Amino acid sequence: MKSYKILVSLFVAIGLSVGSCTDDFDEMNTDPNNPTSISPQYLLPYAIEKSVDRYWGGNARFERLNLDGSMLWIQYLARNIYSNEGDNYGITPTFYNNTWKSFFNDGLVNFQSIIKQAGPEGKTPNANYEGAAIVMRSWVFSVLTDLYGAIPYSQALKGTDGTPIYVPEYDSMEQVYAGLLNDLKVANEKLTVGGPAISGDILYEGNILKWKKFANSLRLRLANRQAAKKPAESKAIMTEILSDAAKFPIFTSNDDNAILKNTATRPSNNEWHEVMVMGSRTDWSMSKTFVDKLSSLGDTRLSVFANKNGAGNYEGIPNGLPDAIATTYLSSASTLGSYFTQATTPSVIMTLSELQLILAEAAIDGDISGDANAYMQAGIKASFDQYKVELPAQYYATVGAATKEKILDQKWIALFGNAVESWTEYRRTGFPVLPLKDPRAVFENEGVLPTRLPYPTTEYSLNKTSLDKGISLNGGADNMRTKLWWAEK
Repeated sequence: MKSYKILVSLFVAIGLSVGSCTDDFDEMNTDPNNPTSISPQYLLPYAIEKSVDRYWGGNARFERLNLDGSMLWIQYLARNIYSNEGDNYGITPTFYNNTWKSFFNDGLVNFQSIIKQAGPEGKTPNANYEGAAIVMRSWVFSVLTDLYGAIPYSQALKGTDGTPIYVPEYDSMEQVYAGLLNDLKVANEKLTVGGPAISGDILYEGNILKWKKFANSLRLRLANRQAAKKPAESKAIMTEILSDAAKFPIFTSNDDNAILKNTATRPSNNEWHEVMVMGSRTDWSMSKTFVDKLSSLGDTRLSVFANKNGAGNYEGIPNGLPDAIATTYLSSASTLGSYFTQATTPSVIMTLSELQLILAEAAIDGDISGDANAYMQAGIKASFDQYKVELPAQYYATVGAATKEKILDQKWIALFGNAVESWTEYRRTGFPVLPLKDPRAVFENEGVLPTRLPYPTTEYSLNKTSLDKGISLNGGADNMRTKLWWAEK
């Protein structure tokens, strides 16, 4: 994996240089739309790994989206030092600038290049490359809009078109969701089992049926997320998918999970391994909120999620404590489970457990038929199986019958690690109900758990007119307190 990453990085650098140079390069740049003609087999793994690494956290200090953002905000982890790096809701411009930049430049631009090359009128038509790239493009766009709100979507990625657009307009979240839901249906239609082979697929190793399952499962996620705002449309989409398993296959086992299988070789190792093992950072302990919840349920997944302290117990730290107080917990606090800091631990995009819990919520809301309790229990079982942990005999009885809150509590637990998604679900639903802040904690952002990320400073300098429209579409200021479109509370 390391060799293609270096190779593609070199070509991308050359491509960016050519794209920004003057007439001296006219002879070299014979194809203005494809100056380097990197084939999909190289672009696909590069774009997948860069996008998932950024989503899962990244490893550069002050811009770790997951470790220094959502893992703390949703109270899986807490800082035992440097609480001003996320745990107190404070972030630097680098955090939101480079998150935006990486998702667009490393992910979307390359997925779009694959779609152009592999499309019916491209240089190397291949519907399966095209379909896989549409799925990944849709996922990255969904992450971006869920992070920032309105984003450039319909006019984005057109900088190399015949009539290039360098200052794309912003689309509302409602418009972005509508586009993504349609794109994922198109991707499912293009992906053809038994069709042309694809290589460089580090997500599913060329298994087209699994790509189709991911496309439809992701479509269910997005339909459910907007259901409170567009109930009729969301019901229709979910009914369409669930009524025809042959045409719209979805995840049916943990083997279908959309995960990036990291390697023992840098730089393709797990990002948390890079930070905590290779970088020797010990700045995080388990959050008291999460440890207390799992302990109260007798939830044996805690043995994977956390390491016991020196006394043989699981204990966490309250979030938002100033350094002088937080450091006093170092000897007693549990640390992140060693499973998550191994080089080869996979980075998760979406799982069977999440899908079953989505269906449980949809059932209890009346958006689909079926037994919400059965879906919830299937989601719980899939999560225990995912981590190879035996389900306690009394666990279902301890959890109790399905309610919306219990379903989303279980989703919060099952999404451990995949905290960007968990943070989004919290911002949408208000669940799980987090405990009152520790009286010793000190928070920025007016004490409000962040609701979104601010737009990058580059948009203010390069695309201000469009940005102003985007801010107005969000219905509030460009800060971390404006609620996003799908917020139900």
